[in-house]
Amino acid sequence: MKQTFGYLAILALLLVILTGWKGDGNNGVRKGEKMKDPQRTILAIGAHAGDMEIACGAVLAKQAQLGDRVVFLHLTLGEGGNPKMSAGKYGEQKRREALEVDSLLGGETIFGPYRDGELPNDETARKYVANVIRMVKPTDIITHWKNSIHPDHSNAHAVTMDAVLLASLPSVSTVTPYSKTEFPAWRGVRRILYTENWEDMEGYEPYIYVDVTESFDVWAKAVSKYEFIGGKISSFPYLNYYKSLATVRGAEGGYTHAVTFDIDKFEKKIRLRNLDQ
Repeated sequence: MKQTFGYLAILALLLVILTGWKGDGNNGVRKGEKMKDPQRTILAIGAHAGDMEIACGAVLAKQAQLGDRVVFLHLTLGEGGNPKMSAGKYGEQKRREALEVDSLLGGETIFGPYRDGELPNDETARKYVANVIRMVKPTDIITHWKNSIHPDHSNAHAVTMDAVLLASLPSVSTVTPYSKTEFPAWRGVRRILYTENWEDMEGYEPYIYVDVTESFDVWAKAVSKYEFIGGKISSFPYLNYYKSLATVRGAEGGYTHAVTFDIDKFEKKIRLRNLDQ
């Protein structure tokens, strides 16, 4: 893991050097003109359908409204979560729900090949996710925090972190039984964010606060399309919890509603030329 982090740090520095200099000292922008942020491609990698939508869907909806491409990768459907239905039937329901919710949030959907509760942290899973990264070409990745009471969540984190490195290496083949078309290496991941999930709170520290006031209602309406979030399956009050959490984080961040992310410790740097900047 240290090798992955070190490589990503070096990669980030190289990207700044290679993409930030245009040769004219103004990055191609005339005086008086405001430089537009380039479009992002955000890949949200969740262990189960619904994980990324409920935790950070309000941010993703906001970014989609701003013109960014948003892609959800659900490594499993979370099909084991309804004790009143078979995994097969509930999996079909979760698939339909995910397509509807992700579309309402402005995103695209990719379904992984794994089963609920059985997401592995192995070479095949790492290469599968790496190939998705190569295919999607994300600039930003969002996934679970590393510590979780749910093994699928912590495995999703570990697999994603290693996959970012594998995806960047042209010498690594990412062909697997689940991904038979190999895509060119991708080194364009600029940032990895960890979303706040009630099952992943050990060691999680809110570091980035994103104002989601304008997208809050869109998010709440969209995620309610998941039956388990609407409170009809689980006794855990998902929607009320995350609505309340957004209010609390908003109060902390100075907004009406906010969503937080954590980042790796080595990324937590504030760079100043002096105390006025």
